[in-house]
Amino acid sequence: MAAARAADPQQLAAAVEAAISSRSARLGRAAHARALRMLAPSVPPFICAHLVNLYSKLDLPGAAAAALAADPNPTVVSFTAFISGAAQHGRPAPALSAFAAMLRLGLRPNDFTFPSAFKAAAAAPPRSAAGPQVHALALRCGYLPADAFVSCAALDMYFKTGRTALARRLFGEMPNRNVVAWNAVMTNAVLAGRPLETVEAYFGLRAAGGAPNVVSVCAFFNACASTAYLSLGEQFHGFVVKCGFEKDVSVSNSMVDFYGKCRRVEKARAVFDGMGVRNSVSWCSMLVAHAQNGEEEEAFSVYIGARRAGEEPTDFMVSSVLTTCAGLLGLDLGRALHAVAVRSCIDANVFVSSALVDMYGKCGGVGDAEQVFFEMPQRNIVSWNAMIGGYAHIGDARSALAVFDDMITGGETAPNYITLVNVLTACSRGGLTKEGYELFETMKQRFGIEPSIEHYACVVDLLGRAGMEERAYEIIQQMPIRPSISVWGALLGACKMHGKTELGRIAAEKLFQLDPQDSGNHVLLSNMLASAGRWAEATDVRKEMKNVGIKKDPGRSWIPWKNVVHVFHAKDTKHEMNNEIQALLAKLKGQMQAAGYMPDTQCALYDLDEEEKESEVFQHSEKLALAFGLIRIPPGVPIRIMKNLRICVDCHRAFKFISGIVGREIIVRDNSRFHHFKNYECSCNDYW
Repeated sequence: MAAARAADPQQLAAAVEAAISSRSARLGRAAHARALRMLAPSVPPFICAHLVNLYSKLDLPGAAAAALAADPNPTVVSFTAFISGAAQHGRPAPALSAFAAMLRLGLRPNDFTFPSAFKAAAAAPPRSAAGPQVHALALRCGYLPADAFVSCAALDMYFKTGRTALARRLFGEMPNRNVVAWNAVMTNAVLAGRPLETVEAYFGLRAAGGAPNVVSVCAFFNACASTAYLSLGEQFHGFVVKCGFEKDVSVSNSMVDFYGKCRRVEKARAVFDGMGVRNSVSWCSMLVAHAQNGEEEEAFSVYIGARRAGEEPTDFMVSSVLTTCAGLLGLDLGRALHAVAVRSCIDANVFVSSALVDMYGKCGGVGDAEQVFFEMPQRNIVSWNAMIGGYAHIGDARSALAVFDDMITGGETAPNYITLVNVLTACSRGGLTKEGYELFETMKQRFGIEPSIEHYACVVDLLGRAGMEERAYEIIQQMPIRPSISVWGALLGACKMHGKTELGRIAAEKLFQLDPQDSGNHVLLSNMLASAGRWAEATDVRKEMKNVGIKKDPGRSWIPWKNVVHVFHAKDTKHEMNNEIQALLAKLKGQMQAAGYMPDTQCALYDLDEEEKESEVFQHSEKLALAFGLIRIPPGVPIRIMKNLRICVDCHRAFKFISGIVGREIIVRDNSRFHHFKNYECSCNDYW
């Protein structure tokens, strides 16, 4: 019987190790209960160490601390297991507290304890002295700088805590710089936005006779991706193939990411298609490569391919494909992905939730965006910006300012330059000129954010929409940076809106210098002159466009129905339902005129008689798309129309009348914002 009991501790230790291997807390607790039942009151120290290791690795901090406290004679092995587990799971405070407790007991840290302590110190609060203190102790114990394992951990800690000078000094003192040390320099340089330093470190490794490993190769590709060093990355690709690294899935993933960021999607696809083994990161990298290059449909196809290949949706995958839905204005697709996120229990993830808010906001579903936003258990800067941006898309400036105020008063998240761009945009589209201008004037003083070119474009648009074009022009002349296309474009658009033709000409000439091939600027100038009745000058602009080979991007509107996108151009007669569309438009015209509608013939940009002008404006592409939607889309379902140009004044007025006459909700997304028409009104309150 005694012999059987003597053998039990070894069996229990094996059971605990099996629980660790299978990551089973149930098996681990069963082994723990068995140890207490069979070995109490004196559980051997090595069993206690196994139990601490078990609970630490399974991320059960309470049980790990209890197991450590229950050990009457804890060893350095037990403490190291606890410190390592806490550090690996992002709990630096208990890890460092255990390290201090171990020292108070007179236990000497070993070459496994110090790396874990350095990892915890790397995640400690800013300006913590824990890292240098651990470093000093490692020096006294003789592990630094001779022990390469401990030195690399200290080096990584200094980089991650922003003590770059100390990291470089330690690196210079290391007598044995192995590939892990060079990798620490390379990976941390990439993370800190110093890609050139990564490239230099890689060549330093090679010059020192070191052989790169998978981590080195991935860091090099990440550096090339960050700086769009296409040629260097392509050369390195050849080296990778020669050395056989391309068979590693992490290296292939890095190459897909590199080519995607360098706008070589076809090469990214070639690497992806040639992969023998793919993981979730592979699919996500290919998906993002398409999304980053404006290929939203291809990105969504990659997502479908991943699901068919058996990949479970991850937070990164779902948030990435939600971003593509925002680019596609695919509200139905976005809702389907929202359901996937809920089923996969990742909808509460801050990145997925933020992507949902962004998708709903950009697709015009601000109510859905609000529901997700206000139910989020935690928010980051992306969440706040997405919600404010969603309000900006529909011109709801009051709500945007309310959320912005909540963000400021909460104090947990500081605004960044994107936040202020979104708030200024909302104020511009919502007519809150005073509030927006005051924010622009005080943004540096209040938030420490220097106005960038985007902020100047917003404030020019803000003032221009309010009819203060001269003040906007003064701001442009006083800008400390060179005005961009967006700045002059905002001024030209405002001049077109308010008939300020002379100032508009100045803005147009500046745009012609900056981007002579953009047809939109020429068309805007021509339309402005035509609206003012200056037909000869408008014709001259059109002739000049033709002479220099500039082609106008035709206005078009499109409407999805039953997985088919129906596209319409102005005066389009090619659609198979043209007869029904024209009949419905004629009927609506009579009903609208009976309700008080009068066509705005200023939107007819040709020198025609009044009757011809009325006919002209009633054949705009958005009206054709609306008639199709009214015929095909069942009552009760909102009609969603997308347009590549700004909706004209007459169509805007007509849509308000039609929404009331037919009792339908009409949503139009033009190249600037959303318009929600319902009951003879528009969400923009006629300010857009």
